[in-house]
Amino acid sequence: MISIRSIKKIVATLLVLLLVVSSVQIASAQTPNAQKVYATKTGQIFFNATGGAVPIAAVNNQVDSKFVDATGQIIFGVLVKGFKFENQLMEDHFNENYMESSQFPKADFKGYIKNNKEINFEKDGTYPITIEGNLTIHGTSQKISTNGTLQIVEGKPSITGEFSIKIKDYGIKGLYIGEKIANEAKIKVNCKYQN
Repeated sequence: MISIRSIKKIVATLLVLLLVVSSVQIASAQTPNAQKVYATKTGQIFFNATGGAVPIAAVNNQVDSKFVDATGQIIFGVLVKGFKFENQLMEDHFNENYMESSQFPKADFKGYIKNNKEINFEKDGTYPITIEGNLTIHGTSQKISTNGTLQIVEGKPSITGEFSIKIKDYGIKGLYIGEKIANEAKIKVNCKYQN
């Protein structure tokens, strides 16, 4: 039979253990260097693949992106059908004949900010960055590296960057590539993150 004295010791030990664990969790949550994950679902990607007189350009304002400040890991995901053109017919051709968006509905990027350690996330400022990773479009992945800018305003980062891709490197085929549609698409990214 367990005595009341033994029960009191067990309860006291459990309470002390609970207080220690709670204190450690609170302290780690308040550490200024704790890892933060920033996210947005309203980032923007613009692309321009104009090769002739008619502009071939679109914007997608529904870019889903996450960014981890401690590691520099960054991901972007976008629904291909979310790209909006000035002309509905051009948008239809883009989705059906070039991007085959019913078969390849998403494009994404997974990578890292290579010079992440040079960024002070606790202080407002503008920092040049180099991003490297894998861009997947039309079911094909390619390694890319590009420069951009990370800006901290009131503790919230935003990332902008520009780069070009060769359309055929991603298995995209169709009439007019190299004529009305450029061989390379210029891409601009703009994401403002929340935590």
